[in-house]
Amino acid sequence: MASLNVGNLGEYLREQRRTAQLSLRQLADAAGVSNPYLSQIERGLRKPSAEVLQQVAKALRISAETLYVRAGILDEREREELETRAVILADPSINERQKNVLLQIYDSFRRENGFDVAPDTGSEFHGAAEARSRIDADADGGAGNGTGPDARGPRTAGGSDADPPAN
Repeated sequence: MASLNVGNLGEYLREQRRTAQLSLRQLADAAGVSNPYLSQIERGLRKPSAEVLQQVAKALRISAETLYVRAGILDEREREELETRAVILADPSINERQKNVLLQIYDSFRRENGFDVAPDTGSEFHGAAEARSRIDADADGGAGNGTGPDARGPRTAGGSDADPPAN
């Protein structure tokens, strides 16, 4: 385990908090830690536990793994993978289910190409199994009960229903 680099972590947390447009007090409340404690972390005076980092990451909607790397708790892995995950998780234009789906697709491509997939670190993957079952159900066209997207028959290029074939 690497030594803690709390100064760099504090600067990074402050930058993430400001980007999220949260006050120190708002982030402390959302993360369930005290305002003075969070202030000390940001100023590099305290070494937060992995649990506190996970709570802060969840409140900021960023990857806990990214904070663990910044804090020196985890050895740095492939930077591009971490950055990709962080960007997906921080994107405010997509919802949590969509984020989980994107991360699952990303992991499947990495596995297909022979790369290791990041372990489930907790907060950013909640609901992944549920999202996977929804995707599978959608891919099956409503489980073959005639209610899926193709149950109405073919569609024309303009998107309207085509005339049913004559028998």
